[in-house]
Amino acid sequence: MTASPFQASVPSDWFVDPINLGVPSVRRVAEDDDPLAWQADSLCAQTDPEAFFPEKGGSTREAKRICAQCEVRSQCLEYALQNDERFGIWGGLSERERRKVRKAG
Repeated sequence: MTASPFQASVPSDWFVDPINLGVPSVRRVAEDDDPLAWQADSLCAQTDPEAFFPEKGGSTREAKRICAQCEVRSQCLEYALQNDERFGIWGGLSERERRKVRKAG
């Protein structure tokens, strides 16, 4: 088998490591022990953080729409409840909604 004539034109460092790029759902095995590893897969980490921390009276609609599609939503909400996060949208819920969940539980 002979090498492609195009192979010589490809730089030897052409490969870009997806872990270094921060590609969601791609992480080193050792990082699986990290209790916050789920944050690497969060959709909010890939979008404008201001949507998740609106000013008082601001709309939470966009943040909640993003959360609804996020595969780590439950881990995010659990983190916010355990750490008493007082600001922002976490796991698709506002601070007021999280407070209700805490009182109900």
